[in-house]
Amino acid sequence: MAINKQKALKVINPVIGILFIAQAGSGMGHGLIPYEVFEKLHVPVGYLLALGVVVHVILNWSWFKTAFGKRKVQAAKK
Repeated sequence: MAINKQKALKVINPVIGILFIAQAGSGMGHGLIPYEVFEKLHVPVGYLLALGVVVHVILNWSWFKTAFGKRKVQAAKK
């Protein structure tokens, strides 16, 4: 069964957003939370965030190819 790309993005995008907020919050609040909590939160959330970004890029690969692919440069008309 094929996964609908749009439905998958509707799930992965908010997950990436939540993971980003958790990662940034734990990083900026590092001095405010106990080290044990930071250690158990920051590293695994970072790995999940990286995985989510990879999935996001894979799902949007056709857009990346269109936006950043080789472009034909037209010769300047004189």
